[in-house]
Amino acid sequence: MATTAPGGYRIGELASKVGLTERTIRYYEERGLLESVKRLDGGQRVYTDDDVRRLKFIQKLKVLGLSLDEMQELETLYGRHRTNAKVLPRLIELLDAHLATVSERLGELAALRDEIRSYRTHVQNRLREIQ
Repeated sequence: MATTAPGGYRIGELASKVGLTERTIRYYEERGLLESVKRLDGGQRVYTDDDVRRLKFIQKLKVLGLSLDEMQELETLYGRHRTNAKVLPRLIELLDAHLATVSERLGELAALRDEIRSYRTHVQNRLREIQ
């Protein structure tokens, strides 16, 4: 399938390229997570390699646990200052908070695993007693 121009993609092409749905891409655009998207004379959206990079970055941040609101906060910071000098320290704060949450959850899961093992042993012993 040919692209609309060198480095330009229609929304369906972009969706295939980054593994998102067209609806998700439009939603990210509405939320302001994609900079203003260029349009052809007929109103059709045209996306660039920068949009590809931005969407891949959004996907990475989602995998790392950031919410769309947190991403929007980072985008607003960038829009206000036009430099990553303000964005990156805030991103580190957000990642640290998510690390703490994950560590806490891992502790809870380890305790649950130990409780399950203990109860399984208890049930196994009861089974031996009644056989």
